Amino acid sequence: MAQNDSPSRKRGSRLVLAITVAIAVGLPAALFGAVLVLLPLTQRPMMDAFIREQLGRDPATWSPTQLVYAGAMLLVGLVVFGFASIAGGIFSWYERRVAGRIQSRIGPNRVGAGGFLQWIADAVKLLFKEDLVPAEADSVLFRAAPYFVVTGFLLAFVAMPFGESLVAADLGVGIFFVSSVTALIVVGILISGWASNSKWALFGGMRSAAQVISYEIPAGIAIMTPVLMAGTLSMQGIIRAQGGFPWEWFIFRNPAAFVAAFIFFTSQLAEGNRTPFDLPEAESELVAGYLSEYSGFRFALYFLVEWGNLWVMSAVSVTLFLGGWQIPGVGEAAYAAARGAGTFPAAAWWALQVGSLAVFVLKTLTLVNVIIWIRWTLPRVRVDQMMNLCWKYLVPGAFACFVFTLAWQILVGRVPAVDLATGILLSAGAAVLLVLFAKQTRDNIRAVAGTKIDLSNW
Repeated sequence: MAQNDSPSRKRGSRLVLAITVAIAVGLPAALFGAVLVLLPLTQRPMMDAFIREQLGRDPATWSPTQLVYAGAMLLVGLVVFGFASIAGGIFSWYERRVAGRIQSRIGPNRVGAGGFLQWIADAVKLLFKEDLVPAEADSVLFRAAPYFVVTGFLLAFVAMPFGESLVAADLGVGIFFVSSVTALIVVGILISGWASNSKWALFGGMRSAAQVISYEIPAGIAIMTPVLMAGTLSMQGIIRAQGGFPWEWFIFRNPAAFVAAFIFFTSQLAEGNRTPFDLPEAESELVAGYLSEYSGFRFALYFLVEWGNLWVMSAVSVTLFLGGWQIPGVGEAAYAAARGAGTFPAAAWWALQVGSLAVFVLKTLTLVNVIIWIRWTLPRVRVDQMMNLCWKYLVPGAFACFVFTLAWQILVGRVPAVDLATGILLSAGAAVLLVLFAKQTRDNIRAVAGTKIDLSNW
């Protein structure tokens, strides 16, 4: 009987593998393809050209023009929401797999090949679970709180660059906008803790308020370092002030920027409630904290934001300090030449957009992996340790970086060669540290090879 079942089992395994690969490749490809095509084409100049040349109307006098603009904005919003949701789901699977590797266990491996479809199964399950509201809770605020969190998370994508021309809105105050709207997340967390009418949820909400408000201060001051170096608050402008090679990135062009990048990254971990700063939802004493009383779809929204926020944190850090979408050796003149003289860009311009998108995604996913690695490596700190780190070390350090950068920019203005020399020196030092770290990691893996590490179930 077992022999008769063997061919059917093999066919079933191949089918599961094919479905998993199709979803794992098709979904990201469709999302990034939509971002690549829609974001440039829905910008106002191209929309006006479309109305003028394809519809034969004058966009300045044609009455339905505003409806066309609104439709384009709605389409971009749907694409961004889909990207954020699916990215959060995929990151949830990836983090659980990485956690399993680090903790010498398997992790999700049943639903789909490698357990990849587990995030879809979880989403379907939570959508159909009963949505409970505690009898003594403030039902209006309890129901509204998750939407504050999701709104703050999604609005960050408005000014988030994906490539050279791949941004929903290139705001002149882009980084200020992102810093402001993400503060809505703490409002939703605080409301959820209060409206639940549970002391454990309230403790979690209050912890989150204290934590996020505190760490927004060093993060905001650290942001001023790349802003001063670029001379603009536009996220695209900050990227364009850098270059494609590592020694042209802000993190290596200014010694204070190297420190500011560490301060900003640490503050982002705290604002995102990531280990070692996940105190608002500390399971050991708060039983999931501010979302203890939530279930079903609203429960899922909180974790959608938690995992989707991995992309936001990493993308902002890449934008400010790591050169963003800049392709090595490709400057603004290359994009202008590749675009051509026509109303719509030529094929070479689209190829450069694909390259800039690939560079940005690669850098961002690298930082996402670092954040996940940190979570499952470091232990949770105490509340007093977290606040001491912020007020006694990060805030003064961020101020020092700000003042140093003011003097540094004066020096670079008078002696431009200092900028290049510092970039080469610091990037070379970082490369040496990265090689040593990789060597140490390899030695650690070899030391336990064959006894504690088993990658066969991947």
